[in-house]
Amino acid sequence: MIEFEGFTPVYGGVCAAQGFTAGSVRAGIKAGSGKDDLAMIYCVKKCTAAAVYTQNVVKGAPIIVTQRHLQDGFAQAVVVNSGNANTCNSNGVEIAELMCNLTAENLKLDPQDVIVASTGVIGQKLSAEIFEQNIPLLSCCLSEVGSTDACKAIMTTDTRLKEFAFEFEIGGKTCSIGGISKGSGMINPAMATLLCFITTDVNISAEMLQKALNEANIDSYSRVNIDGDTSTNDMACILASGMAGNAEITDANEDYAVFLDGLCAVMVNLARETARDGEGATKLIECLVKNAPSLQAAELISRSVISSSLVKAAVFAADANWGRILCAAGYSGADFDPLKVSVKMLSANGEVLVCQNGVGVDYCEEAAHEVLSADEVVIVIDLQGDNPDNQAIAWGCDLTYDYVKINAEYRT
Repeated sequence: MIEFEGFTPVYGGVCAAQGFTAGSVRAGIKAGSGKDDLAMIYCVKKCTAAAVYTQNVVKGAPIIVTQRHLQDGFAQAVVVNSGNANTCNSNGVEIAELMCNLTAENLKLDPQDVIVASTGVIGQKLSAEIFEQNIPLLSCCLSEVGSTDACKAIMTTDTRLKEFAFEFEIGGKTCSIGGISKGSGMINPAMATLLCFITTDVNISAEMLQKALNEANIDSYSRVNIDGDTSTNDMACILASGMAGNAEITDANEDYAVFLDGLCAVMVNLARETARDGEGATKLIECLVKNAPSLQAAELISRSVISSSLVKAAVFAADANWGRILCAAGYSGADFDPLKVSVKMLSANGEVLVCQNGVGVDYCEEAAHEVLSADEVVIVIDLQGDNPDNQAIAWGCDLTYDYVKINAEYRT
C-alpha cells in the first residue's frame, strides 16, 4: 500500500464512512459460478455524487442509465452485478432501469437516485427474473460490515480483493473515505472491465466532488494499463453523505485540497492493485519518469512503457532488455532528447543501472535478473531535464502465458 501523509488506513472499505452499508447475494447470473454476483451500497441519506465513465463509443446499458441518473449530482444507492456486462443487449436499458426501480422500491428511494453497474461477458442476454427475485433479498441484508462481501461479489477474473479506506481531518472534523473496485483484464482506462465505487462522509458540493474525481482519476486509473483494451463498462463513482459535519466544500480551498488527497489515497491504491492483479500476471510493474521536459511528456512515456507488450514480456522473463524501454519511450509521442536518457531497474532485490545518456552501460546480467525476479519491479527513466516537478508514475504488469489462456477460455 502507498501511504499518504495525514491519512490513516482504517477498516471498512465503502462502509468506513458514516451512513453507508453494503452487502451481496448469489443470484446465479453466471451459470456454474458458486460466488455472490449481486452487490449493493446504500446510504441513509441522499448524497452528492459524481462519476467518470469509459471513453469507448460502445457503452454498456448501465453506463447510459447512470449518466442520466447523475445529471442532478445526487444518488443514494448503488446496485451492481457481475457475470454479465449487460452490453449490446436489445433490452439492456430496460434491465438496467429495472435494477434501479427494484432497488428504489425496496429501499424506499427515488429510482433516479440509484447508480447501476454491470460487469462480465458482453452481448449475452440477461434475465429480469434474476433481479426481481434477488434485489428484495439483497436490500434486506445490508450491513455496516458488508464492504468486503460487496467487493467479492463484483469480481470476475480478479484474484485479489481491492478495498481501501482512510481516516483524516477537515476543519477539525474526523472524516472517512473508502472504496472497492474490480478489474484485472480489459484494462486500458481512457477515463478496464473496471468498476470502482467510493464513499465518503465529507460534506462537499456535487460540482466540487466531480472536479475532485476528475483530478484524482488522472493520477490513478488513467495511469494503469493491463492489456490495451478499454472496456465498454468502465465506471468510477463516488457518493458523499456529508455526515462528517465539516463546513461544505464549495470551492477549491484548503479543505478541498485535503479531500482531494484523501480521494487520491483511495484511488491510487485501488489502481495500483488493479495493475498487480492483471490477468495471469506475476509481477507489478511501476514506471517512474522524472526530470522530463514537461509533465505531459512524463505521463506519455510512463504509460507507453508499461503498455508495451515487449517490455511486459521481458519483465515476465526477468530479462533486462532495456532497449525495449527506450523504444516504447520513443514512440510515446513525447518530445525529449534521447541522448540524455538514463534507465535504472530496481526492486526489493536491489537495483541496476542499464542505460546512461542514451547508451548502454556495463552491468551484471545475473544481478539484473535477480532484480527483475521480484514481484514488484520499478523502472526509473531519468530524462535529465531542469524541472523536477515534471514526473509521472504509471502501473502495469508482466505479460504471461496465463493471460492468453484466461482470455481464450473466458466464455467457457
